[in-house]
Amino acid sequence: MTTLFTSHRLNGLTLPNRVVMAPMTRVRAAAGGLATPSMAAYYAQRATAGLIVSEGVQPSLIGQSNPGTPGLYTDEQVASWRPVTDAVHTNGGRIFAQIMHGGRVSHPDTIGTRPVGPSAVPAVGDVFTPTGRVPAPMPRALDTAEVPEHAESYALAARRGIDAGFDGVELHGANGYLISQFLSSNANLRTDRYGGPIAHRIRFAVEAVTATVEAVGAERTGIRLSPGTSFWGVEETEVLDLYTALFAELAPLDLAYVHLEATADEDILVALRRQWPGTLIMNPTLPMGPRLTGRDDADRWLGLGAELISFGRSFISNPDLVERLRAGLPIAPVDEATYYEGGDAGYLTYPAHQYAASAATVIAEPQAA
Repeated sequence: MTTLFTSHRLNGLTLPNRVVMAPMTRVRAAAGGLATPSMAAYYAQRATAGLIVSEGVQPSLIGQSNPGTPGLYTDEQVASWRPVTDAVHTNGGRIFAQIMHGGRVSHPDTIGTRPVGPSAVPAVGDVFTPTGRVPAPMPRALDTAEVPEHAESYALAARRGIDAGFDGVELHGANGYLISQFLSSNANLRTDRYGGPIAHRIRFAVEAVTATVEAVGAERTGIRLSPGTSFWGVEETEVLDLYTALFAELAPLDLAYVHLEATADEDILVALRRQWPGTLIMNPTLPMGPRLTGRDDADRWLGLGAELISFGRSFISNPDLVERLRAGLPIAPVDEATYYEGGDAGYLTYPAHQYAASAATVIAEPQAA
């Protein structure tokens, strides 16, 4: 019987359990988008996960969404990640880098230039800048000739990620960022081969994934998707048709996995499970929603056909989450105020569960001579 603690073969990797640490922005990188020793400790503490997916890593400066996030587009960034991946591997773990191009969800104060997107349509909401949150700016619509280089940026970052010691990469195609913007029916108003009908709106995602597979191999490539998402004001029409078409294009590539978020009705997600022939990672509860993913959610989706289950915020406050789930131990609450604050507080300061040892005293009787 398959359980959350059954091993799983993920193409070239053997995962000791089916618990995945979901990617979560923590904003702890050093200047220049460099990974830090604290980041090495943070991920190493959580290496009992079957698989760790890192926080979003920008593939280029123009792809950066938030200040304080790490990159994979310079030699210095690659070197800074090696102690992180080494620490995870030393602790027996496996880690993929999530490659995240923010597209229109950025600001000139963060990247030094106007953000880009499929169309000149701003995101809905305030974006983070070095001096605080401000309304999302109007992006510059990419020219048709420019689009392929942004698709290729995922592949270039993936190659650097493998050089940095990651076991693979996950393309961030969810939550209103660049790939999601191209999939959208309101952020993407293009009339060229990248916009309009579904076959055109999926083209950027397919090109980005194909380039990455060619760069590092299908067994090292996954993608995260959020069907029907509304993050940053994106909308998607014909959700089931959209993702069915996308899966049809991606299936022949034999990816390591597709990682779905619970951003659509369950009947749509179950239908997509049936459409995808490979490994599915399921994030069973709405990202940043009111409820954390629990053991019951995981067991339910294993029963619905997912091979792996991702947990997000619970991993922040429970570095030993796998053991807590296995033993039915309490899940410690997370301090939301330290999600994105710099420093080690709320980052490295959550302890593992402490077992209460019995204080019984045993008095030994004298041995007979």
